[in-house]
Amino acid sequence: MALFIVLATLSTRGAESRSIDEQSMVSRHQDWIMQHDRVYSNDVERLERFNIFKENVAYIDSFNAAGNKTYKLAINKFADLTNDEFNKRNGFLLSNNRVRDSKVMNSSFMYENASFMPTEVDWRKKGAVTPVKRQGNCGCCWAFSAVAAIEGITQIKTGNLINLSEQELVDCDIYGPDKGCGGGLMSHAFEFAINNGGLTSESNYPYQGTDQDTCKQNLITNNVATITGYENVPPNSESALQQAVSYQPVSVAIDADGSEFRFYSGGVYTGESCSTNLNHGVTVVGYGVTEEDGTKYWLVKNSWGDNWGEEGYVRMARDVEAQEGTCGIAMNAAYPTIA
Repeated sequence: MALFIVLATLSTRGAESRSIDEQSMVSRHQDWIMQHDRVYSNDVERLERFNIFKENVAYIDSFNAAGNKTYKLAINKFADLTNDEFNKRNGFLLSNNRVRDSKVMNSSFMYENASFMPTEVDWRKKGAVTPVKRQGNCGCCWAFSAVAAIEGITQIKTGNLINLSEQELVDCDIYGPDKGCGGGLMSHAFEFAINNGGLTSESNYPYQGTDQDTCKQNLITNNVATITGYENVPPNSESALQQAVSYQPVSVAIDADGSEFRFYSGGVYTGESCSTNLNHGVTVVGYGVTEEDGTKYWLVKNSWGDNWGEEGYVRMARDVEAQEGTCGIAMNAAYPTIA
């Protein structure tokens, strides 16, 4: 009888603890909904999203509690999405163009013999980087990456930092492998800008976050930035990537799948869970070394808004053992040129 009472008491306490934990999670979900202005269509969707939120939060809490990585995770605006749902916004399509891109990779590399390579570079401090943008649910990371690189070289060559239009690429760069929100390649975005005589401004052709199905031809003739070519960084060489970034922001592709990258909030991301399946276009706008322990990193501009990561940026481990770099960052890098 005594043993039964003890077991019953423990069971009741366990149920109470689970109830408190569940109530706490409900409260956290409600606070998150209010913070991010999330709206659900009905109670069924709300429950479904709550269960996903609860699983993601448990993962984040467990990861941070372990304290064995050089970076932290945080509950952000993506917390009620599954990995599969979230990954749909990753729109880099290298896998469909390997033959063509392998040929392009053999092109010239103007920085090959460059002697200038400072220990640290931050193109934001040099005025060559526009504020972090937000691509939303459209899988056009390739357009944001290419535009950031064009904005950078334009400022470096002309002294003018101009906010350029991603929507122009989404709507008008559609006659090759680039498919707007369905994905594309930074190299083809550069080709479009060359053939079109440049890109127009964001204010002239604002971002909509969806495929508009029609290219606004009357807007794309008002070009405010032009490039004359582009080059690819020799693949699988972080030293070559560093040479290029010393001179200008560079478009790169990475593997951004998985919870750790999605919920990254700060620190040097080491990406142990990364593969070399490149699926997301971003822009390297610098590199450096941490003051705490001398860890080398790439400074990477993302397109998920300034409330993701370190105000929209991620520091990714540099000079790692794998030749392709962290999350494949050195595998497919390119930069626009101005004669």
